[in-house]
Amino acid sequence: MADEQQFIENGLQRTQIDEFFQDELGRAGYGGMEIAKTPMGTQIVLEAEKPGMVIGKGGKNIRKITTTLETEFDLEDPQIDVQEVDEPDLNARIVADRLANALERGWYFRKAGHTTIDRIIESGALGAEIVLSGKVTGARSRVEKFNRGYIKHNGEPAEEIVDSGVATAVMKLGTIGVRVKIIPPGAELPDDFEIRRDVEVEDYVPDDEGVEELLAGENGAEPAEAGDEPDDTPAAEEVVEPAEEVIEPAEEVVEPAEEVVEPAEEAVVEPVEGAPVEEDLDEETAQEAEELLDEMEEVDDE
Repeated sequence: MADEQQFIENGLQRTQIDEFFQDELGRAGYGGMEIAKTPMGTQIVLEAEKPGMVIGKGGKNIRKITTTLETEFDLEDPQIDVQEVDEPDLNARIVADRLANALERGWYFRKAGHTTIDRIIESGALGAEIVLSGKVTGARSRVEKFNRGYIKHNGEPAEEIVDSGVATAVMKLGTIGVRVKIIPPGAELPDDFEIRRDVEVEDYVPDDEGVEELLAGENGAEPAEAGDEPDDTPAAEEVVEPAEEVIEPAEEVVEPAEEVVEPAEEAVVEPVEGAPVEEDLDEETAQEAEELLDEMEEVDDE
């Protein structure tokens, strides 16, 4: 058989056994069961308001139930353990059965609902809800709700924390469904908070890693784990000397370029044939100068 089919078979068998206990042990205040399969057989834990009625005189009733489980439900060596419910007013199944019986005896639905939910809250429950659906007062069906305290309707808290129970009241006009939800006292809800005054914050805040430890961890150092006792020995002081960087200036020696200017060789002008000699030019110039001087003197005398 496939695993999915096996899960369906187990759930169906569990529901049938639960309905069987509800019918057989209704007067004893049946409050639920737990089934666990062990190598020695099938362990069944029953919760009841009146364990004596479940066991019966000389264990007659419990032997009858065990035989029925073996023959009708094919359970191997069922072992039944009956436990008494500590607070019946906090068990949703027992409360639902009580309310259904009160309606069948003729109690007005509003009086029965308010009385039942008040008893639940007085027992210490954090919250409760009662829903009556059906032909409550007339031929037309309707739904009546009674709420007290705090209740969860969905999510994991609604499945794990809230205790729910269902019962049916058979009336002349028709049946009335009874659904009861209870949050037991001491339940830890995910949205709970507590305000504490005049206390030190460090006493309640966990010692998580700080920014410095995270930075140290990134550099390769292992941060100290929370809860480790500090070491009394003084830590070795690590003196980190700054590295001395001596930057020597590059000696650039620029040697002046020795420019040797050689004197230009005087050009030798060779006399051109037919050109007058310099000596002749000098003598003519001197004669002209003398003539000019003589003329100037004559003009002065006049």
